[in-house]
Amino acid sequence: MRTWLSVGRVIRLSSADTTDATASGASAEEVITDEAREAVLAELTARLGDAVLGSHIRPGDDLWVRVDRSAWRDAAEAAKAMGFTFFDYVSGIDWLPSPFGRDMDAQEDLVVSGAEPKEPAPIVQGYAGGETRFQVIAHVYNIATATGIHFKADVPDGDLTLPTWTGVFAGANWHERETREMFGISFDGHPNLINMYLPTDFQGFPLRKDFPLLARRVRPWPGIVDVEPMPGVADAEEGDAE
Repeated sequence: MRTWLSVGRVIRLSSADTTDATASGASAEEVITDEAREAVLAELTARLGDAVLGSHIRPGDDLWVRVDRSAWRDAAEAAKAMGFTFFDYVSGIDWLPSPFGRDMDAQEDLVVSGAEPKEPAPIVQGYAGGETRFQVIAHVYNIATATGIHFKADVPDGDLTLPTWTGVFAGANWHERETREMFGISFDGHPNLINMYLPTDFQGFPLRKDFPLLARRVRPWPGIVDVEPMPGVADAEEGDAE
């Protein structure tokens, strides 16, 4: 993680943020800044106050703002009042490393490859930080200025709820239903929070990291066993053997 000073604010850059200039050894003063997104962040902070818990700017790309979950609806209203009227999506994130390791590495696969299971990595909540395993993330866009905002909110394990955005952005309706169905995160005030894909009595939440993909554990990945050589390769190998 690298830290640069830009227009009076500290912007933390990961390796993914490093520009060609910084990668080639340019000084901090030459790092590209983004005054437009700095101004958006300043106005959001003025509107939401202490509810802004973290932020991150990737110059020329996007802005991430983490807000207190009590201000989740306020964040939507503030963004819309600022001209961010295009709703993109709402979804969930489960930052827990899978307790099963990589499901591509089912037990049968480990026998074939001889690989050892890896220890799970520590939880890292990404841009704008976080304090919980589960987060909700949403993206809105200002068409006139061609800028977007990613909002994030922490949701604690003991109370996986947030206020609904449906009263601000009608398009949030299906996205919130999907997030509840797949992650178990509920949205207070949603008009019809029912399943979209799974049977009503389905048990569990398929996009959580601790949801076991039983089919992968019963049957190995087909590409790992019984691999057939490409056409022409087998003949060439037989010729070499002779």
